[in-house]
Amino acid sequence: MGFSVSGSAALIFVAMFIGFGMFYSATANGFENVNDAREDQSERLLDQQNTEINITAATYASEELIVEINNTGATELSVSKTDLLTGNEYQSGYNTSVDTDDSTDIWSPQETLTITVTLTEEPTTVKVVTETGVADTMVVS
Repeated sequence: MGFSVSGSAALIFVAMFIGFGMFYSATANGFENVNDAREDQSERLLDQQNTEINITAATYASEELIVEINNTGATELSVSKTDLLTGNEYQSGYNTSVDTDDSTDIWSPQETLTITVTLTEEPTTVKVVTETGVADTMVVS
């Protein structure tokens, strides 16, 4: 065996070592990303299962719709990520308050969110959708 055989064997070994190192780091990162995604999905599902809302009142008078919603679940919700639909139309630019505090964005369990929106026509139904996708619908009185 000459130097050329030993040199080429060493070169092949080094190339295999580098190739395995690149393969291992790529697969390890891929598995880590998949596990992180599964954990995020589990957390979102748990939040969704622990979210429950109940529209207690939806009244329309003098071109003003007032909707009161109770957070009856165990999940803390965001007011800015809560959506309002009236008669299948998305509403924006409305005023909100949580237990008479109109400056907060946190809607904790057992608190009441009040949404006040100005409308020219009386809607027949109102629907509130939370950030977790949980919704409740009520006929406007």
